[in-house]
Amino acid sequence: MARLIQVDSILDVPAATWDGLCGSGQPFIRHGFLAALEASGSVGESHGWVPAHCLLENENGEAIAAAPLYEKHHSYGEFVFDFAWANAYAQVGLDYYPKLLNAVPFTPVSGPRILGRDVEARRALAHAMARLPGEHRASSLHSLFVDADSARQFSEAGACARRGCQYRWYNRDYADFDAFLAQLTSKRRKEIRRERKRMHDAGVQVQVLRPDEIDAELWDTLYAFYGRTYAIRGQAPYLTPEFFTQLCNRMGERVRFFVAYHRDRPVGMAFMMLGDDTLYGRHWGCETDYHSLHFETCYYAGIEYCIENGLACFDAGAQGEHKIRRGFEPVPTWSYHVIDHPQLAAAIDDFCLREAAMMESFENEQRERSNFAGQAPPNT
Repeated sequence: MARLIQVDSILDVPAATWDGLCGSGQPFIRHGFLAALEASGSVGESHGWVPAHCLLENENGEAIAAAPLYEKHHSYGEFVFDFAWANAYAQVGLDYYPKLLNAVPFTPVSGPRILGRDVEARRALAHAMARLPGEHRASSLHSLFVDADSARQFSEAGACARRGCQYRWYNRDYADFDAFLAQLTSKRRKEIRRERKRMHDAGVQVQVLRPDEIDAELWDTLYAFYGRTYAIRGQAPYLTPEFFTQLCNRMGERVRFFVAYHRDRPVGMAFMMLGDDTLYGRHWGCETDYHSLHFETCYYAGIEYCIENGLACFDAGAQGEHKIRRGFEPVPTWSYHVIDHPQLAAAIDDFCLREAAMMESFENEQRERSNFAGQAPPNT
């Protein structure tokens, strides 16, 4: 009979054990990424992210399924906003925190949230996790940005679904960047060419660098760019400098920095990661605000990289309706929620149903505004 155990650090789980259950080339769910977060101090009890990862073992003590899990004492760094739910709990005199979170910290990227040898193992773990709020005196369990398989498992376990919307670029076998532009309207082609020309005329070029091509001085500069993005909002950055060191040591082959240079001086960067067929844009920062620098570094250079390297998809990050004008397409995202309180669970389920209808309508409107109205996104 399968047994659920929980560990308070991913560092206590052998990488081969965890990654052997992945079955996915997406980098964020892999042991190296999660371990870099913990080893660097980017997540942990002091930050309100307490690791409580799940392993399902068979009668021989072998891990047959796994899932990242955190006990959360706030709702920051998640990108599926439930502050109103926390307020509802407070208004009736109940505690919303701690809650349990099945997600990749600070990473709003859809992907597997339950790993396992087979469907039966993943289903068993989803059902076991759905019981955890009552067993742990937590208000709820939330699985964020799930892929289709994890969605199915949590749905069968009784979780309610919540719909969101993001934007992705798809490679329709473009020979080059001009072939991609040819699919856009004349107005949008001109806008993109004007933005790229502005960068070219200013002497700004983007270089794609692997970790082993970055020296200590440039590392410090790139982290300062990243930190500035948070500083201008009055926040401390989520990720520590040590995170990038840990990540590059553990899975540097998946890491790319798109560094914008004004002549020989770095002025901006986009931190990205590689999946098997997808480029993921994660974080960006710059020295100061340059017109069109964000679009060139975070979007156009990434699109060009995907075309040149035969990647099927570019997920450039959360939010941003302005991506529509730049050749991205709206796609639905899903999260699943188990609420332990029966009455509040019913209210939240009703809210999610009404919100999903509005999000579907919004996504359809966005697709009609896109350059690919009437076309379904390619399978990736």
